[in-house]
Amino acid sequence: MLSRPKPGESEADLLHFQSQFLAARASPAVKIMKKADKRRGEEGSTDTERPPLQDSKDVVMLDDFPDILPALTPAPPKKSKIKSACVHFEDEDPEERLERHDQHITAVFSKIIERDTSAVAVSMPVPTGDPFPKTFHRSEIKSEVKVGSGRKSIFAQKMAVRRAAEKAATAPSAAECVQVRSAAPDALDPEGSAGETPLPTSRDDKAGDFLISQRPCLITGEGLGSQKGEQEAQAIHKENLEKLQSMSEEEILQEQGRLLAQLDSSLVAFLKSRRGGNGGQKKELKMEQNKLEEFVESLPVAQHDVRSSLSMQESGLEESVRKEENTKVEITDDDLPVKPKKEWIHMDNVEFEKLEWMKDLPSLRQKKTKKGMQARFSLKGELIPADADLPTHLGLHHHGEEAERAGYSLQELFHLSRSQVTQQRTLALQVLGRIVQKARAGEFASSLKGSVLHLLLDAGFLFLLRFSLDDAVDNVMAASVGALRALLVSLDDERYLDWTFSWYQGMAAFPFVPYNEEEEEEEEELNGTEKSQDKKSKDENKPDSDVARYDVVKGLLKTRIQHRLRYILEVVRPVPTVVLDILHILTHIARHSSEACSQLLDCPRLIETIVREFLPTRWDPQVAEPGCLLTSLHGVACATAMKFIRVLASGGRNATARLLNTFEMKSRLSRFIAEDPLDLPLPREEAIRLSTEAFRLWAVAAGYGQACDLYRDLYPVLVRILQSLPELISTCCGKSPMIELSVQRATAVVTLLIQVTQTAAYTAELQAKLSSNSSEDTEQILPPPVAWNQVSGLQPFLETSLKKFLQEISQAETWLTLQPLATAYVIYLGVYYSACSQQPSVNPIDCLEELERLTSEVLQPLLSQPAIHSMWDLLRPCSALCNPLSCSPAPESVFSIASLSCTGGKPPLSLVGSKSPFPFLTALLFLINSVTHIHKGLTSKYSSVLGFRGLKDYLHQSWQTGPPSVTPSSAWILRHEYHLQYFVLALAQRMAGTCPDYAQHASLHHCVAMALLSRLLPGSEHLVYGVLLDLAFNPEFLPEGKAGGPEAADFSDILHLGTSAKLAQPGSAAAFFSKATRGALLRESYQNLPLIRSCYLSHFVHLQHTLMRSQASYRGQNYLIQSLLLPEAKGPILPSDWPFFPLISLYNKVTNTETPGAVLNSLPLDLVNIVTWNLQWVLLLETWRAKTLQSIPTAAKLARLMCVFLTGSDLFLEAPVHHYTAALLSVYCHPKELDSLDLDAPLPGLVSFYDLYISLLEQFEGVSFGDPLFGVFVLLPLQKRFSVHLRLSVFGEHTSILQALGVPLQQFPVPLERYTSPPEDNLNLLRLYFRTLVTGALRHTWCPVLYVVAVAHVNSFIFSQDSVTQTLKKHLLFYRMLNAESPLGFDLYEQLPPMRLKYLQMVTQKENKENAPALVS
Repeated sequence: MLSRPKPGESEADLLHFQSQFLAARASPAVKIMKKADKRRGEEGSTDTERPPLQDSKDVVMLDDFPDILPALTPAPPKKSKIKSACVHFEDEDPEERLERHDQHITAVFSKIIERDTSAVAVSMPVPTGDPFPKTFHRSEIKSEVKVGSGRKSIFAQKMAVRRAAEKAATAPSAAECVQVRSAAPDALDPEGSAGETPLPTSRDDKAGDFLISQRPCLITGEGLGSQKGEQEAQAIHKENLEKLQSMSEEEILQEQGRLLAQLDSSLVAFLKSRRGGNGGQKKELKMEQNKLEEFVESLPVAQHDVRSSLSMQESGLEESVRKEENTKVEITDDDLPVKPKKEWIHMDNVEFEKLEWMKDLPSLRQKKTKKGMQARFSLKGELIPADADLPTHLGLHHHGEEAERAGYSLQELFHLSRSQVTQQRTLALQVLGRIVQKARAGEFASSLKGSVLHLLLDAGFLFLLRFSLDDAVDNVMAASVGALRALLVSLDDERYLDWTFSWYQGMAAFPFVPYNEEEEEEEEELNGTEKSQDKKSKDENKPDSDVARYDVVKGLLKTRIQHRLRYILEVVRPVPTVVLDILHILTHIARHSSEACSQLLDCPRLIETIVREFLPTRWDPQVAEPGCLLTSLHGVACATAMKFIRVLASGGRNATARLLNTFEMKSRLSRFIAEDPLDLPLPREEAIRLSTEAFRLWAVAAGYGQACDLYRDLYPVLVRILQSLPELISTCCGKSPMIELSVQRATAVVTLLIQVTQTAAYTAELQAKLSSNSSEDTEQILPPPVAWNQVSGLQPFLETSLKKFLQEISQAETWLTLQPLATAYVIYLGVYYSACSQQPSVNPIDCLEELERLTSEVLQPLLSQPAIHSMWDLLRPCSALCNPLSCSPAPESVFSIASLSCTGGKPPLSLVGSKSPFPFLTALLFLINSVTHIHKGLTSKYSSVLGFRGLKDYLHQSWQTGPPSVTPSSAWILRHEYHLQYFVLALAQRMAGTCPDYAQHASLHHCVAMALLSRLLPGSEHLVYGVLLDLAFNPEFLPEGKAGGPEAADFSDILHLGTSAKLAQPGSAAAFFSKATRGALLRESYQNLPLIRSCYLSHFVHLQHTLMRSQASYRGQNYLIQSLLLPEAKGPILPSDWPFFPLISLYNKVTNTETPGAVLNSLPLDLVNIVTWNLQWVLLLETWRAKTLQSIPTAAKLARLMCVFLTGSDLFLEAPVHHYTAALLSVYCHPKELDSLDLDAPLPGLVSFYDLYISLLEQFEGVSFGDPLFGVFVLLPLQKRFSVHLRLSVFGEHTSILQALGVPLQQFPVPLERYTSPPEDNLNLLRLYFRTLVTGALRHTWCPVLYVVAVAHVNSFIFSQDSVTQTLKKHLLFYRMLNAESPLGFDLYEQLPPMRLKYLQMVTQKENKENAPALVS
């Protein structure tokens, strides 16, 4: 125990005792208490209420100020239960955090702003003779003024008396008012009788009001000062009264009508409210009326007309006041459901304004108006009609605006979401979430104008949810999670993605990355890693709101939403509904991109929490008991959590490896796969879903070549499952959710076997590479732990089950249920036989015999089934290409949130509908292609496939219809449709060389191939390569080359078929060479198809990297696949004008290597060949496949051909280049092509046609040598219907080309009427025409075409204005002398003077003599 200080001890001893006391941390023996301050109530602040001081920071304590910072905004108070456990990030500044959490009152001192008193008038005190203020007794105050109910100080009472005295002194009496009113008539009418006062008998209400009241109602003069303002206002009011007295009643009414017509109705209503809205003023008017009435009663009887006049004015005044009262408060005692009584406290004076909320609601407007009304929603998120009369007990009338209408607007819900009351915030967020969910379902599309989601996002709904997610109240947090799930996640999208998971290449999907055109325009100049790094740095520097404007998921990740969701799952542990919503949100974020998956994996304790809490290996078995209410999902296995892990694994190979090894998902897979779903202690449906997702996760891992070691451990389980699959046929008699879930689980098992089989197919190859390259230092790929002999034994089980399932194909309902599983079986057989043929351990003869048996026993009988015939017929109704609207975005789709929703949903007869034939027929064609690729002798046995009428109709319709725009929904759907078309074309390519009667389908299939090339989306580069290699340039698909196509072209040119006159072909400025016919050019082009193919393949070498990635996916090389997320679908792989790609590529190379103004002096031979092959291919397509190029505008084709002249100095002078360019020019100068030519419209791939044309003119000036072909390309854009700037550039800035533009009229392929009609009306251009003609810059021998054009337009301009021309002619010939007095300013001869007449005759005779020989010749 510490000793007490003793007398005589020094200060050092006291300090020593103090240090001992502090070191012992003992409680003090005395506690200082501060008494309560009576002035501040009994709850006075004490020292114990102060927060303890901290040694690390000095805190100033002020006794007169509270320690808690007052709330500056009406934000709800946040009470954190675990404030000490707040999360702090590493990069957070401690000083900023310290300042942010400083809640002392001194923190608000910086916000104190002194009131501005510069405009306040300063009044000096009134001087008095007394040295001190005069004293008075308080009894004097009581006698002078009545004290109200509230307590007033003596000074306040004294000031009230003074104000009342001043007010009484300034107010005129009623007698003075009447005297002023009656004085004016006396002055105007001096002859009037002295006993009568002639006043007007009637006045308008406004005039009466002004004449009665001597104080202004509208003008107060507050802005002019206290004394001068009132005087000025009174002077203005007096002037108004005098003006009114000098006017008659008709003039007053006329002036009143004019003012009402000019002023706005809202302004008039405001002025009326100012006049009648003040209660004190109305009382003053009433008192003046009573005094006036008493004064009038004392007048003689002869003045009854005056009294009657005043009574009319009084009644008019009362009526106007009553109208104002009715418009403002239309309520009486009878309107109140509860009648107030005077006995009640404070109800002696009833204030109806405050009781207005108790009255009944006004009636609804029944009349329909053209103007739109504000949308109002119920608490369930449903749109309430404007004329719906709902009872008030539903709680839908708690709003001030449009009180009679039920429901709440979005603005009111936003306002409610910021309430301080927790229940109100929760209710607002819940209602907003339901509105969003119904809007995404399209329920408001036909009822509302505009988009609800666009409106909400523009109003900041996303960040309202994000801020609400940080709320400490569980209910608000749960409501914000539900609303965020409704905004981001579409359960229909997830269901259809699960539905297509087992389709051909269905595991791969496009990322949910929105396509932003603005961002793409900014990144066009960057390539490769620079583009990705620059984009990432831009996103980091942008605010969260700007990022979320074009990508909501990226904006949410920028706010670290994954950390908040982890906190909610781990610490808050919400109810199961909130947990499921969070897992759905995380699944949607994982579908966004590989970068999003990485951020989720890197989030501390997020994946650990999900795996530990929602994928445990053991849990309470009471969960599976029927009727058990699950209060918490923590500690219970959840299928949604397994799906999230599966989607996260699809983000990449590395992510899957981390999930399997770091987060122990491999043991979870064994746990949920080894045990039958019926034995899992879960509800039956949830157990089947969990098992299904486990198999899908395993399939994704096997798609990377991972987790295949589990195959050996779980092989007995897989065999047991495969043996039980045929039993599904007996249970599919009725359609139930349990049967569908069982079929989905079986389909997932077969999908797993497909991936394991593909992985095992390359084990031997990788083992051989590893043994042969063991000594090298190159990176080696280890073979997977599964061999071919371990997977080949399952094929008999699957083939036997497929045969049983195919027997049910005639049963429509049973087949609809079993079709997904049958599709997976067929895909498995195609993968199995493709891999089997590559195994060194398999006898090739045995494999061929197996294929022959499969063809005869399974496939041929299947193709003869009537149900298969009906499937081919359903291709066209279910196609997305034939029905573009079926995959168009939904009305409420938002570009910043990727979604697969389509207009009209996905009915059964759609590509992903329940009755769609696409998945099964695609799998069947894949199997047939695998069989025919291995055993080419079986190709002829499948010739009937291409002969199905439904297939031919579908192909014919699909390639002629323009493809839909690329959106997330259309890209996902069309990718599966393109797979079917590719397999049809691949089968056609094999039949082209073996089946003699195939030629009848060749043209159709070639058109489909050409259309498919410009439609295939990223990720399908392998298909593009296959079409280019085997189909597009295959002579078998161009039967016209063998069947007289070139001869038919020559014959058509001879007979001028399709044209009114023969199209001329320009010559060349080069050395003489014979002109080749179009037939000869086509024949040569047909023979050069192999060279043309190699040319195009070499120019698509920039796709090599993506091609290898795509080949790994389509060939089943799982060890090379890096991610199951496809590249972003921003557009097709090849542009629509890909036939011109070699020419455009060469032009870009030349323009990039050349300096401005310089040209290439020498061209290598391969450049000439490349351009020639390009032109040959375009000529073949324009002649025999013209419809495949219809998507390219004619102007774009001409712009591409102009690159021939811009690529090199003398390239166009080469004989083959000149021949094919001239042939294509004749094609594009066809009347139909000229009619469709539009140079003013924006062209794809071209910023400005004007700039391209200027480059062409400069090139013509430098290297044209007067070539007629080059000249035609220069003249083509100068047609009258195109922009005048093109013609101005020739006749204004580049007149030197007029000397070399010598295209003969006989070789010009365009009718001259297109240049001369209609007449030119641009004066600048006409001036240039006239100048070039007069100066000789434009001559007939130099430029015949433009000479004719200029002469025609100048002639039309001069002689089309007859009256002007005749007057001008008269003025020029008969001019005499100046005369300022003449209207013309000069005098005219009446007759032509002899001298002028003689000279005129001499000139005309000379011209006749000069023209005579020319006319004779």
